[in-house]
Amino acid sequence: MLEVLRQGLPPLDPATVSRTASCALPARYEAVREARQFTRGTLDQWELGDRFEDICLVVSELVTNALRYGLPGGAASSAAPLPYVRLHLMRWTERLVCAVRDPGHGRPVTSDAEDSAAESGRGLFLVGSFADTWGWHPLTGALDGKVVWAMFRLGPEALAPAAPAPAQ
Repeated sequence: MLEVLRQGLPPLDPATVSRTASCALPARYEAVREARQFTRGTLDQWELGDRFEDICLVVSELVTNALRYGLPGGAASSAAPLPYVRLHLMRWTERLVCAVRDPGHGRPVTSDAEDSAAESGRGLFLVGSFADTWGWHPLTGALDGKVVWAMFRLGPEALAPAAPAPAQ
């Protein structure tokens, strides 16, 4: 199943993925807390607990957007048992990808940082601010819907400050 999700990810050799974890989340807003708990436990197992704050923020935003915009009817409720949103965590040696799959077909919408009055899109602005890169991909076939993903660099290069731009 993860092979289909990798279609929309940046070029990373699927054969080198070292660990994966996945969980189904119910169609209710309490699922955001469940996603954070799942992420905390997984990152601790993978000895990446020091990255929890940034990754957890991104997972929370991705799951919230999936619940808000990716479900039929446009909103999650405690009475809606299906369809599920699914959170996938995939670890490569120097990369971690958080992917959230939902049954929606709409393109994720972002807003500009300066557009503080925007009703939506600020969550994806945060995703872009905390993750190294993010994107989305429509799914077809048995996994209809879309996947929205965010990638984090791991290891020493993730902690190194960015090189200053050359003077002109």
